[in-house]
Amino acid sequence: MVSIDNFRKICMTFPSVTEQPHFEKTSFRVNKKIFATLAEEQKTAVIKLSEKEQSVFCAFDPAVLYPVPNKWGKQGWTMINLKTVKTAMLKDALTISYNEVSSTKK
Repeated sequence: MVSIDNFRKICMTFPSVTEQPHFEKTSFRVNKKIFATLAEEQKTAVIKLSEKEQSVFCAFDPAVLYPVPNKWGKQGWTMINLKTVKTAMLKDALTISYNEVSSTKK
């Protein structure tokens, strides 16, 4: 299990990250683009991955990481269950999400 505080700390270790409200969630952004959101009450997070990376992470255990239902999931947005994800896997997934979003052109 990864606590809400640890999730937040991990996100904020990346360069130039800002934390901002995003509807009923908290978003973590780089270059004004969201790479992760946090739903504290549900103890879930959503990250942006490429389709290839999403398929790799989701193949591990669909109870831990899985595509967001609907069109957002088909665009790489991936749900993470913070109650079951291991810290090492979360760090890897967040790193890839951060790199995916920070490397895209404005």
